[in-house]
Formats: sequence, structure tokens, C-alpha cells
Amino acid sequence: MPTPTKGPRLGGGPAHERLILANLATSLFEHDSITTTEAKAKRLRPLAERLVTFAKRGDLHARRRVMTVVRDKGVVHRLFVEIAPDMAERNGGYTRITKIGARKGDNAPMAVIELVREPVAKKATVKEAEGATKRAAKDDAARRKAAQDESKAAAADTKAAEDADVQDTPVVELPEGAVAATEDGSAPEGHTVKGNADSGKYHVEGSQWYDQTVAEFWFESAEAAEAAGFEPAGGAAKQVEDEA
Repeated sequence: MPTPTKGPRLGGGPAHERLILANLATSLFEHDSITTTEAKAKRLRPLAERLVTFAKRGDLHARRRVMTVVRDKGVVHRLFVEIAPDMAERNGGYTRITKIGARKGDNAPMAVIELVREPVAKKATVKEAEGATKRAAKDDAARRKAAQDESKAAAADTKAAEDADVQDTPVVELPEGAVAATEDGSAPEGHTVKGNADSGKYHVEGSQWYDQTVAEFWFESAEAAEAAGFEPAGGAAKQVEDEA
């Protein structure tokens, strides 16, 4: 004889066990609550909840599946019409088992198994948690917006400062006979004399500060620099004298 997959067998054999559970399920759906032993209540619970799931489905096939267990058509009608709508908001846990002590005589542990038909209500803690989540999301969005605004303002200030620096940079006018320096700082072709606008002096090749001087403009010769009003700087004056 095969043994049941869960718990001890009820009755003398598998068919007897099925009849016992079917009768218990019928009584449960008829009266909403029955008193039986703990062993029977624990074996009845999965069967009763499976039948309630079929009743919530509500179609003809589900009704026929239920009627293979519950033979009383009146009880099946009550299960589909009255009990199933009360369980519509529940995702499980359709029954409740409450232990009530031992039975007199054989000292068997007894329990009450009943249908849980109370309406499902959201707990206050759940509402508070949902409200806290929404508030946190709003605060996070506000912080991100403030950070973006601050970043935009900083970028605008930087751009304004750069524009001001560009505007404040003095424009050096080229004197007569001079050419502007190239972008890489090298001398234009044919121009070897460096000119400095601040000091008003020029530097020729081989002079004392020629290599350290950054040219703002270039001249073709010392004579062109002097014609533009520039004076020789340091060793440049000596070199010019030597050449003369």
C-alpha cells in the first residue's frame, strides 16, 4: 500500500483517506469552521485552499474540478458565490488553524480550522512606509535639481569670468614695420629681431636676454626696430655698436 507524501495516513487506505478529507472539506465550506484533530486539520488545509483557488477562478472547468471532491452541489454553489468573492483580495492563507487542547478520552490534540473571510486591510505601518518612500523620493529629486541649478550657475560664472578676462586683455598695436608673432611663438620668415611693447626695447640674435624674451612682435632688422621708436636692450646695444 503506498504511503502519503505528507504526514500520516488517515483511515485504512488511500480511498478512505480521500473520503475523509472530502467530507471534512464539505463541512468546512458549509459551516466556515469545524473542530477536528490537529493531524486532520493539517492534512485538510492544503486541499481546502486548493479548492478555494479553483472557486476564485470561477469558470466551468474549475467548478467541475471542485465537484470531484465536494459532491454536495449546494456547498459548491456557496463556495463559488459566497466564499470566493470574500477571498478575491487575498493571495493565499484562506484558512486558519487554532489549537484548543486535548480531547477527553483518548487525549488526542484538537484544533479548530476555519475560513479567513475578513476583508484585507492595509496596515498603518505599510501606509507610513509608502509615505516615507514618497517623501524620500521628492527630497532626492529636490536635491538633484538644486545640484543641477548650482552647477549651471557655477558654469555661467566661469564663462562670465572668462569673457571678462578676454575683454580685459589689452590689445597690442603693431608698430610700423613690425609683424605679429606666430601661434607657436616662432619667428616669422625673415624677421629675427624681437620687440617688447612694455619696455619699448628690442633684442637681436646673440644678445644677453634674447632667448629668454617672448616676442610680442618681430622686426626684420635693428634699424627697423629703431625706426619704430624702440631702443636696444642690454647686449643688443653693444652688438649694434660693434656692428657700426
